[in-house]
Amino acid sequence: MGSSTIHIVNLIIGAPRIRYEDLSLLEQSSPNIILYALPAVAFFTILEFIISVIQHRQLFETKETIGSILVGLGNFVVNLFLKVVLLYGAVYIYNLVPWRMSFHWITLLPCYVLFDFCSYWSHRISHFNRFFWASHVVHHSGEHYNLTVSFRQSWVQHFKLLFFLPLAFVGFHPVIFFITNQLAVLYQFWVHTEYIPKLHPVIEYIFATPSNHRVHHGSNPKYIDKNFAATFIIWDRLFNTFQEENEKPVYGLTSPIKSKADPFYLNFHEYADILKDVSHAQGLKNKLHFLFGSPSKISEEKKQQLPLPR
Repeated sequence: MGSSTIHIVNLIIGAPRIRYEDLSLLEQSSPNIILYALPAVAFFTILEFIISVIQHRQLFETKETIGSILVGLGNFVVNLFLKVVLLYGAVYIYNLVPWRMSFHWITLLPCYVLFDFCSYWSHRISHFNRFFWASHVVHHSGEHYNLTVSFRQSWVQHFKLLFFLPLAFVGFHPVIFFITNQLAVLYQFWVHTEYIPKLHPVIEYIFATPSNHRVHHGSNPKYIDKNFAATFIIWDRLFNTFQEENEKPVYGLTSPIKSKADPFYLNFHEYADILKDVSHAQGLKNKLHFLFGSPSKISEEKKQQLPLPR
């Protein structure tokens, strides 16, 4: 066995456990990449807004933009408070497995690919299960497509980390795990724009580009529940959920929301609807249906039950 092979093996099985008394030191060594990227995020968002005004393109709507910014600020605060808790959980799992990987940049790429695979399934399930959809609907509630839509991340989405538990048990170092998560979040920023057209066919085939992600936000019948991938659109191609952008998307939900600017309504209105539907449903089967059933099917059922206009 060569020295390079031994070195790679040591990356996988040679790491010691992390002591909980070193948690604060580990937190300090986990860079807050999103915080560092905020100036660039703000610059390109403002630039997009200015260009759209100059070109008289109605890509921004005042109340909707306010809602996106407030939701984004709230999500940023929630992430700051939960960082230590999530790091503690990651360290706990890391210490459980006997194949712990040392902190090394060579592990970032496989971690990112596997993270994106888990993200695909988390995202896909969130569109077909109402309980998880409730923590994702805020991201789809915008009726205009611009960079502020990337700010629309649920304040209570962290329970969906259970979809990433298999990745945690692979044994990646907690800092690598957190860096991967932040890079994946930042990648999502640039795909939320209409200013970037279709790119080279090879890029479009492999990556989730703005064109591919515009499809995902479209409420056109052919676009609904398509293109779930966060970074690598290849997952959608493999699992038959890919749709090419070949007509202009109509953005937003199939049912208009009542408030565009209130961040609390945007985050929790679906939970309120779930409670109402479950409380009015007769029998356990119907209650479970309104809690865990397909959001699109439930929406159609509720529309059919509405009284006809006179």
